[in-house]
Amino acid sequence: MTEYVRFDVDGGVGTIRVDRPPMNVLNKQVQEELRAAAAEAERRADVRAVIVYGGEKVFAAGADVKEFSTMSFADMAARAAGLSSSLSAVAELSKPTVAAITGYALGGGYELALSCDRRIAGDNVKVGQPEILLGLIPGGGGTQRLARLIGPSKAKDIVLTGRFVAAEEALAIGMVDEVVAPDDVYGAARRWAEQFVNGPAMALAAAKAAIDGGLEVDLTNGLRLESHLFTTMFATQDARIGMKSFMESGPGKAAFTGE
Repeated sequence: MTEYVRFDVDGGVGTIRVDRPPMNVLNKQVQEELRAAAAEAERRADVRAVIVYGGEKVFAAGADVKEFSTMSFADMAARAAGLSSSLSAVAELSKPTVAAITGYALGGGYELALSCDRRIAGDNVKVGQPEILLGLIPGGGGTQRLARLIGPSKAKDIVLTGRFVAAEEALAIGMVDEVVAPDDVYGAARRWAEQFVNGPAMALAAAKAAIDGGLEVDLTNGLRLESHLFTTMFATQDARIGMKSFMESGPGKAAFTGE
C-alpha cells in the first residue's frame, strides 16, 4: 500500500492520483510512489491510457523545500538522479498520458505535468518553474522538457524569472494544451484519454517512441527510428485489422484488439 499516490483503473483508463494535502508537495516518498504507480500502469494490459491528477484543488505545488533544506551537497548528489528518474517513469510510459491540472503546478509539480503527453488545465491555474527564487534550478526535467516543448527562449524566460504563469498565457505559449472550467478538468482529461481505450495499443506506443526518441537525435537518425518502428507494425494483428477495415468500410471503423 502507498500513502500519498493511488492508482485506480476504470474503463481502461488509469488515474495516478497524488494525494498529499494540502498542496501535494513532492517529497522523496511521493516521488518513489509515483515511480511505483507508473510501473503498475505500464505492466497492466487493462490500462490503455493514463491520467495524472492531484485532485480538485491543486495539482502539485512543487518539491518539498523543507526536505531540501536539510540536505547537504552529498545528500543531493546521491538523490538528484532518483528525483529526475521518478518523473521520467511517467514520461516513459508507452501509453498516452494526460495531466489534469488544477490550482497550482509549480516546480516539481509542473515537471510532473511536463512528463505527460498532454496538459489540460483549469482556467484559474498557475504554472511555472520558480526554483530560481530559492537560488536553485529545476532538477526534475524542467530545463530540458520545457525547452523542448516551448523553445529555449520562452523556457529561459520562465525558468530565469521564476514567475507564475496564468492559464491564458500558458495556453498561448504552449505550457498547457487545453484550458477548461476548473470543475471540468478531470472530465476533459478523461474524455481525451478514453479515445485510446479501444485503439491499437502497439501502434500508439510506437508513435510515442518515435516522437520522443526522434527528439533526442538528428533528423537522419530520427527517420531511421521511424522506419524501424513503422516496419514493426506489420507484425501486429491490429495493423491487419485496421487495413482490412479501411478497405471494407473506410477509416475510423476498425475494432482493434491491442495485439
